[in-house]
Amino acid sequence: MSGLKLPLYVRVLIGVALGTIFGLAFGEGSILFGLTNKHLGDLGLLVIRLLRAMAIPLIFFGVVDAFVRTDISGRQGMKLVAICGVNVTVAFLIGMTLINVFEPGEAWKDRLTDIEAAVGGTARKAPEGTSLDPMKNLSGYVPANLIDPFQKDNGNVISVVFLAILIGVSLRRLIAAQGRDSAAFRLADLAEGGFQTLIGVLGMIIQAIPFAVFGVLAQVVGKDGMKVFGDLAVYVVAMVSGLSLHALGYYTLAAWFIGRRSPKVYLGEGAPAILAGMSMNSSLATVPLTLQSLARMKVSDASSRLSACVGTNLNNDGIVLYDAMAALFLSQALGYHLTFEQQVLVALASLMAGIGISGVPDAGLIVLPLVLTTVGLPDAVVLGVLPVLFSVDWLVGRVRSGVNVMSDMLVAILLDRFPDKARN
Repeated sequence: MSGLKLPLYVRVLIGVALGTIFGLAFGEGSILFGLTNKHLGDLGLLVIRLLRAMAIPLIFFGVVDAFVRTDISGRQGMKLVAICGVNVTVAFLIGMTLINVFEPGEAWKDRLTDIEAAVGGTARKAPEGTSLDPMKNLSGYVPANLIDPFQKDNGNVISVVFLAILIGVSLRRLIAAQGRDSAAFRLADLAEGGFQTLIGVLGMIIQAIPFAVFGVLAQVVGKDGMKVFGDLAVYVVAMVSGLSLHALGYYTLAAWFIGRRSPKVYLGEGAPAILAGMSMNSSLATVPLTLQSLARMKVSDASSRLSACVGTNLNNDGIVLYDAMAALFLSQALGYHLTFEQQVLVALASLMAGIGISGVPDAGLIVLPLVLTTVGLPDAVVLGVLPVLFSVDWLVGRVRSGVNVMSDMLVAILLDRFPDKARN
């Protein structure tokens, strides 16, 4: 019977299909004996909450263990930054080309007020302290104590990675100086044991992911349905086209011709992580699955952890591409013609936003007001259009998250393709 077991990605796809069907068929009404799509979604969110709870400690133990047992050099770190820089540059070029050539925002001219009235809604604010100021963000990454970075409300991935790197490097030096009988070596064993234990727990949680996908999509589609897509179709098509072209075009070709992982391997083995990231609307919560997918692709453990754990905040092409495209789209719709210099400023602001708010659900849309204000759009106008975008972000946001997961995997593949020669 074990040979008949469906692969995880097939079960996730079934969950996507059934969730969409249930959402459209039953809406917010009763399914059976008072059970509703909202109940299914609440149950699915419990699984997602558990995965998110695992993500931060998994990243911490994984980075500490990697720096203790693997020679991750400064050269590899520079390669990580360089690869991420190339990826995000390609993302900007794709997004800016699509918006400037096809000018989809023109379709919303003189209709934005009507669309706002039809959709309604309330704009959400960026988390307190969110900023595009590099120095302010940098100071926020240095924790005031060792507890805050791990707390649910204050969890900061960059702070956790920063602490893990410091501890990992320190343990490595102590072990080299004091030997394998030292207390430092026992602490390193503890980090390895913690990482392996969480991986084991992950194996059990993974089995419930298809149900989580089914429940969450049933709830979301049941609540919002497809009612808003008539007026917003142009916006959705523009955003999804840019994100899909970058992910399915550039990423897939780069993984194939440079990373030597065929589309069958890159997309096939990565499907569970990609689909889970889209259903959870979070690439951070998907880090455990991303590591498993990379292992099936035969990517080294060092490259996988360096990309998915250490570099996760740099691999946010989905957020960066979306913010840049959305800003240009809305500028066109509102009659603001941005110069090339202003568009570059939008790109830089989007990059800072992507680095600064990784892991927060709906991160790309939440920081969009910060990006829009960098080019001088009035606050009243910015806050007025956000509810319109939130009405369809349940779809666009999931595509963004899928792109971020694919970015984590591509960077790991490319790092593995060009290992540090100093280690050989």
